[in-house]
Amino acid sequence: MILNINNHKRSLTVRAADILLGIIRGRLGLTGSKPGCLNGDCGACTILVDGIPMKSCLMLAIEGEGKEITTIEGLKDTPIQKAFIEKFAFQCGYCTSGFLMNCHALVNKEPNADEKVLKDWLESNICRCTGYKEIREAVLSVLEEMKNRKDMTE
Repeated sequence: MILNINNHKRSLTVRAADILLGIIRGRLGLTGSKPGCLNGDCGACTILVDGIPMKSCLMLAIEGEGKEITTIEGLKDTPIQKAFIEKFAFQCGYCTSGFLMNCHALVNKEPNADEKVLKDWLESNICRCTGYKEIREAVLSVLEEMKNRKDMTE
């Protein structure tokens, strides 16, 4: 099978039961997606599949064929990464890659997100170290920046 991960096509042989998270980490060496709960609750393994956040611990590798898969290694110099740094939106860092993937999709899919939309999106990921305040501030700062850029072009 061929997986398109971070805009690179990778040809591999997988078993029907192989989980995408295991293939990404173990076979492709992309270790940014983290194994947390391994049952879809925590979001540490979040990746983007055709731009939509998915928990790679719940997805079979064969389901990824023909899809555009993005891992944290595929996000380079994005506004959300910069905002996470500026707003100190991480503690131990274990969950950060999953939050970054989810928040990157949020700002791209919901550029007019309000507090309720943001709260709904953040509920899919768990951080045991923080109260989410800094994560919310980071996302809101990116959304505000996008709005300001849009206003300037109109």
